[in-house]
Amino acid sequence: MMPIRQRVRPNILITGTPGVGKTTVASSLAEKIPQMKHICVGDVVKTHKCYEGMDFTFDSHILDEEKLLNVMEIMVDTAAKESLGLIVDFHSCDLFPERWFDLVLVLRADTEVLFDRLTLRGYSDKKRAENVECEIMQVVLDEARESYAPEIVHEIPSNTTQEMVSNINRIEQWCQQWLIDNNT
Repeated sequence: MMPIRQRVRPNILITGTPGVGKTTVASSLAEKIPQMKHICVGDVVKTHKCYEGMDFTFDSHILDEEKLLNVMEIMVDTAAKESLGLIVDFHSCDLFPERWFDLVLVLRADTEVLFDRLTLRGYSDKKRAENVECEIMQVVLDEARESYAPEIVHEIPSNTTQEMVSNINRIEQWCQQWLIDNNT
């Protein structure tokens, strides 16, 4: 593995159960905050074929974590070389090295809201039930708390447009403070 360069911009991981609004928040942040780049890990998996096959029960790829981490390592290092910060979104978080991120946000949604969003996406009954159950059991939040330093992990609600806008504004303020604190 290549060493990570000293960053001049923060790297943020936005994670949570499918349907909580990760990509919406991440892409909005990247548009709003200069020199921050959004990486949707699902797109990276597809583009770089970081999978070993298909799980037809859940209509999803079987992730090749090693290949994904190798691709992502290059992206993280390249962003640092280019003085860019990253906003990474993915439904899982425990596979990424802690050293990559300065902030880990776990988006949460009420199960009724999540159920409706997943229904609109056309998820099968089984896939929708599995994801709602993961949200109830706070699987992603527990993964984040076990994988990263407690001071960088934050749980935030993502049920309404107003909550998303508030979250984006708070994250933008956090980024500004990070720049001040890190003298960049």
